[in-house]
Amino acid sequence: MVYCSECGTDNEEGTEYCVKCGAALYPKRGGIRRREKRDECFGLPHGSSIFGIFIGIIIILWGAEELLGWKIDLGPFAIIVVGILIVAGAIYGMSRRQS
Repeated sequence: MVYCSECGTDNEEGTEYCVKCGAALYPKRGGIRRREKRDECFGLPHGSSIFGIFIGIIIILWGAEELLGWKIDLGPFAIIVVGILIVAGAIYGMSRRQS
């Protein structure tokens, strides 16, 4: 078994990347393996993508409101979504520390 230095998960011999967190299990040739920067926003993996989707939805709703004459109050919607992202990031961070 090969243990991941990032999260401690047991991985089978010959596996190059951790099955749980995706970190490289063996040093790269020619030097010490550097910790790669993770794509996180709001404490969530790929959080910047999630945030981009959120901004895209806001823009689409704003355009639909203008084009179709809908009455959508985007303020409360934006506050709720940002709050959900912050809570999800905190829960994800707590679960990573416990494992």
